[in-house]
Amino acid sequence: MAKKSGQQDFFTSRWGLILSVLGIAIGTGNIWRFPRIAAQNGGPDGAGAFLIAWVVFLFMWSIPLIIAEYAIGRNGRKGTIGSFMVTATDQYAWMGAFVGFVATAIMFYYSVVNGWCIYYFFESTVQPLPQNLQAAQTIWSHFQGSWMPVFFNAVAIFGAGYVVAHGIRTIERVNTILIPLLALILILSMFRAVSLPNSLDGIKYLFTPDWKMLGNPRVWLEALTQNAWDTGAGWGLILTYATYMKKEDALTISAFQTGIGNNAISLLAAIIIFSTVFGTLSGSMSNTQILQVMKTSGPVSTGLTFMWMPLLFTKMTGGRIFASLFFLALTFAAFSSLISMVELASRLFIDMGFSRIRATLSICTVGFFLGLPSAIDLHFFANQDFVWGLGLIFSGLFIAFIIIRYGTRIFRERRVNTSPTDWTLGRWWDYTIKFVVPLEGIVLIVWWIYLSATQIDPKNWFNPFDTFSVATCFMQWGAVLIFFIFINKRLAKATNSTVEATL
Repeated sequence: MAKKSGQQDFFTSRWGLILSVLGIAIGTGNIWRFPRIAAQNGGPDGAGAFLIAWVVFLFMWSIPLIIAEYAIGRNGRKGTIGSFMVTATDQYAWMGAFVGFVATAIMFYYSVVNGWCIYYFFESTVQPLPQNLQAAQTIWSHFQGSWMPVFFNAVAIFGAGYVVAHGIRTIERVNTILIPLLALILILSMFRAVSLPNSLDGIKYLFTPDWKMLGNPRVWLEALTQNAWDTGAGWGLILTYATYMKKEDALTISAFQTGIGNNAISLLAAIIIFSTVFGTLSGSMSNTQILQVMKTSGPVSTGLTFMWMPLLFTKMTGGRIFASLFFLALTFAAFSSLISMVELASRLFIDMGFSRIRATLSICTVGFFLGLPSAIDLHFFANQDFVWGLGLIFSGLFIAFIIIRYGTRIFRERRVNTSPTDWTLGRWWDYTIKFVVPLEGIVLIVWWIYLSATQIDPKNWFNPFDTFSVATCFMQWGAVLIFFIFINKRLAKATNSTVEATL
């Protein structure tokens, strides 16, 4: 029987599927973003309260949505637009388009970060490490003031495009190599980091709860957005990879393995960073000063990873080797995630009748040019990271909405609990998707707006041209939503709305 238009091969094994999905989840959000966010949301006594909120959202937001994405993609056999149409109706194609666009908008600047990682891997391998903060800042400033961010952005996005253009089997093979190597590098780095004097002070701070921080709404907002960043929940990326799942693959087990495995890598990365920072700076700084270093890292969090980490490795025996390994791990993590973003965007056009090569080349070319502003201007980069990172909350809400519309119990029985080798998903998931996820998303968005207007930035929260305002988010989200709603019928027609759901 001939394949449907746009349908590709399946993953060859469940192990290949899990490693590929972990490739989505394990990225710079784990190594570059998570340690800084944990430090920023720590109190005087520790960052453990943030970890508690973060784990709560793993089970009450991320894993339920990962299960949903696996099921929607496996049964729809389409990208985000087609799968939304199959699960709901053609009139919700615009929702699938928005989910796909949020991940693609992140791709525009994420490839820039991947380029930074590649550059710093080569820099740490062939050049001496900086001996002081001024030297580290000079390296960063020289890099950002040159053409190199643009060049390495091109290397990253077209490298990912090359992998995607060769299909799901190549994506699977690449991730089967990258993810185990990444885990090995991080484990080696952890052993070196915890062997430093005073490294246990950093670990102690990371895991000690400052209970009053749980009363801070910002901690919960940051915990949810970070968990979405960590796991890939609500991005539509897992949904896209799930189109290549086999019917007999264990869906619920895979979702728990994805979420828990990813968060374990985040904790591993945080142990490495906290151990390294405390272990190298404790002799010359107080704990308060060390935390300030971790929290104050300039635009888009560049300071800790791209200026301070090379400087810290200078103070370690064998630091140059571990600096190279650290940035190699960061490069692998970013590249595996970038591959999934290119695949998501390309799959949308494959569903519309484009060949895989043409779709991938088009996405990478457009992605490169739309990523130029972020490669050139760090403040533009920071704005896009802020806007579309928060946009993931709406993506998660849209995914929950179409399941609620379909019927959560029916969806669970017909689309999730289909494999005899899988865990049987219980009613708790119905209630989580139907009540908890919407409540979490709505409350946190309203909470964020209120705090912005009253505490965080009362003078600029309504300014649409301010980098971190509420207004800039709603202006950009609104423009994209209005456009997709306007062309909804065209989207549905182009994505072949006559395809039958594989129920």
